[in-house]
Amino acid sequence: PEMNFANLGYAVVAGILMGWVAWSFSKSNHLFSAQFKKWVKYPPLRPVVGGLILVGIFTIPDTQRYMGLGVPFIQDAFLNPAPEFAFALKLILTAFTLAAGFKGGEVTPLFYIGATLGNVLILVLPLPMALLAGMGFVGVFAGATNTPLACTIMAIELFGAEGTVYYAIACVTAYLFSGKSSIYSSQIFGAAKSNAHQKDIGKTLKD
Repeated sequence: PEMNFANLGYAVVAGILMGWVAWSFSKSNHLFSAQFKKWVKYPPLRPVVGGLILVGIFTIPDTQRYMGLGVPFIQDAFLNPAPEFAFALKLILTAFTLAAGFKGGEVTPLFYIGATLGNVLILVLPLPMALLAGMGFVGVFAGATNTPLACTIMAIELFGAEGTVYYAIACVTAYLFSGKSSIYSSQIFGAAKSNAHQKDIGKTLKD
């Protein structure tokens, strides 16, 4: 789209929403983990309980699209309207799955969450669907991992350089608005996101 103040403002708004979603993912993961530790004291039993609950959920019609990596649905988010709450359902189910003990699957689900979030933002932001999906793809991941520069470069590699400014705005804004959180609990603050985080430099992101 044309580079003007209005469109750049829309990109900032999108980035803020992506940062909040990234924050929600990290917080949901910690919340579900705390509940599993509270109610299922024996750690090896947690995947059993969590797995049974997930099996029950995925017997509900139309929930299969939220299983696994969801690569076909990520691709489709650039072309066709996605269900309005697809990003939220994928976020909740992924966080629950990870908290239950099924580790090692944050990255591609975050791409799913971001792409479908961007897709849905076309309902409120007058930017192209494919651009918003691309911004979400990298923006949510940038906020969840605190890696705005790497994610901007990844966007250029995946989607081309034409939308660089929009990708950069999404990644940096999402990073700034994702709070003191990360999907990597051992990640250490090397620099503060804002004055509110100055005291956290050198600390791990375990909140």
